Formats: sequence, structure tokens, C-alpha cells
Amino acid sequence: MDGGRRPLWQEESAPRRRMADPVRTAAVRAVIIVALTLIQAMVAFLCTLAGSWFAFPAVLCTVASTVVATWAVLDVWVTRQVWVQRHGVESRPSSTAREPRRERRRSRRDERREPPEGTRHTDRAAA
Repeated sequence: MDGGRRPLWQEESAPRRRMADPVRTAAVRAVIIVALTLIQAMVAFLCTLAGSWFAFPAVLCTVASTVVATWAVLDVWVTRQVWVQRHGVESRPSSTAREPRRERRRSRRDERREPPEGTRHTDRAAA
């Protein structure tokens, strides 16, 4: 007999970070819409099998709900992409290519600011 019992629930550290609030909101909205669409599709299917008068309006509403559900799922994807673009992601370990890339960008930016030797600026507004 095993005298030491294992607990039913063991806390483990989460391997992934929590979703951002706007992304989580869009995901919850999409799940609810998709669930309601599936229920509506089942009702439309059963009404069609039963030969009910409600079958035709239910099928039309199901088609419209499918479009809305697709839009909601795409909204989750777009919201996540926008959030990542605006807030960035923290990468660990940091890339070794990042620092040389910053240096190249900084040198290009400085080259654009400084005119080449021997060129003179003309005032285009006055010309």
C-alpha cells in the first residue's frame, strides 16, 4: 500500500504568458459567437429534417451567423497582430543580430541627416 498520497491538483508554472486584455476579449467574444452559430446550425438542421416552417429562416440566419463568426475569429487574429506590433514581444535569449542591425539603422539615419561633402543646399521655396 502506498502511504504517501499525491495531491489531486499540483500547481505548475504556466509555460506561456497570459494573453493581452484586448486579445482575450476578442477571443472570448469569438468563442461565444462560434458556439451560438453551431447551436443555430444544429437547430436549422433539425428543423429541416422535421420539415418545419422555421427551417428556411433558420438556415438564412445560420448563413449570416457564419459570416459573423468568421469575422470574429479574424478579429482575434488581427487584434493579436496589432497588439504585438504596438507593444512588441520580449524575446529570450535576445538575438545576437539585433545590435548590429541597430548600428546599421543608426548609421543610415545619420547618413540621411548629413548631406554629402561638396553639395550645397538650395532653398527650393525661394527658387
